[in-house]
Amino acid sequence: MRVKRIQLAKVLAAVLVLGWPAASSAQAISGKVSVVTSYAKDLTDPIKKAFEAANPGVTLDVQNRNTHAGVKFLEETKSNNQVDLFWASAPDAFEALKAKSLLQAYKPKATGIPEKIGQFPINDPDGYYFGFAASGYGIMWNERYVKANKLPEPKEWQDLAAPAYYDHVSMAAPSRSGTTHLTIETILQGEGWAKGWATLRDVSGNFREVTERSFGVPDAVNSGQVGYGIVIDFFAFSSQATGFPVKFVYPSVTAIVPANIAIVANAPNKAGAQAFIEFLLSPAGQNLLFDPGIRRLPVNPSVYDKAPAGYPNPFKDPRLNSMVKFDVKKSEGRNDVVDALYDQTVTFQLADLKQTKKAIDAAATAIAKKPNPKAEALLKEARGLMEAVPLTEEQASSPEIVGAFSGGKKKEKGARQAELEQQWASFAKDHNAQARAKADEALKLAK
Repeated sequence: MRVKRIQLAKVLAAVLVLGWPAASSAQAISGKVSVVTSYAKDLTDPIKKAFEAANPGVTLDVQNRNTHAGVKFLEETKSNNQVDLFWASAPDAFEALKAKSLLQAYKPKATGIPEKIGQFPINDPDGYYFGFAASGYGIMWNERYVKANKLPEPKEWQDLAAPAYYDHVSMAAPSRSGTTHLTIETILQGEGWAKGWATLRDVSGNFREVTERSFGVPDAVNSGQVGYGIVIDFFAFSSQATGFPVKFVYPSVTAIVPANIAIVANAPNKAGAQAFIEFLLSPAGQNLLFDPGIRRLPVNPSVYDKAPAGYPNPFKDPRLNSMVKFDVKKSEGRNDVVDALYDQTVTFQLADLKQTKKAIDAAATAIAKKPNPKAEALLKEARGLMEAVPLTEEQASSPEIVGAFSGGKKKEKGARQAELEQQWASFAKDHNAQARAKADEALKLAK
């Protein structure tokens, strides 16, 4: 069940009460304002209605594409651009567009927005993209599902690696979801490369599935098809607001990161694009983020006075201000490498990884009941094999590896990328097999 959209009357009331100035009091705008966005209609529809209500005669044309597809579309159509705005959650996507001169600078007139939210700058320091909302990454779960299956409530990422969670967890593929990529990067940056990958592979071994779109995860949790989902926070908040029996937690290793909007280079309706940015950053636009179908964190601290009871406030919650200092340039530089590495070692080998994880957990349970030093040593080896990845952090950011995915001539890039992906897949397959063999041997010794 999709979250409910707010009614037009409510939107109009918010606009009128909060005092968004119509176009007559600002620069006159008209015609179509075209935006490419990764956001679903639950967010875009209420904002579209409010913006159009405040600017009669203006139409916001919303084109929905996932983050990766949106970036690619702007790259492919740059010679004849017909898009005014790019609107998405992943800051590294904006860095990529900025680096390719596909955005144009602007200085918003909106006031009251600080330089940072949590540990992260709200706006691009060069003025090419702007934060309008913020979100963090964590775990949501269905209370009824958890109660029925007598399962625990997690607090940290590593909690999801416990045997009790086997086949009860879901996550979107980072290669198909910009927000999931940021979740993966947050864990890697917060825990360090080796430990982060160990956590990711250990937790992924308990997955029911890896979905193709990020909204597939909260939908499955809401409906009780799966117990737990690794999600961006607003999925859980909007589900709670619309009556689903779900809970959400920010693990200690997470980040509060702005969702951004930017004017596309050579925008056909530059005035309209600027007006839309000003609307998003106005009190009216910021307050719309509290709507049950949206539930983002505003970047203007003053509007939290009107927030629903219990709503997170990243400007006042000390815990949210002490989270991972996310390095967006590092994330953007190795984006394709990290996504491919996850796909080749987890997404495309999930069944194999799950078998390995189950074998290791079975051995661990037996050893706990009947300690055996030789079995314990074998189990340690098995875990090390399962958690290993075929790439160091230095290699992941090296020109040679990065260039195989995003640089060089197309033919050369394609051949090298295929070679690396095959190597990584073989590494994971071989290590999983070795890990299972050692876990099985440990289990025999512990019986």
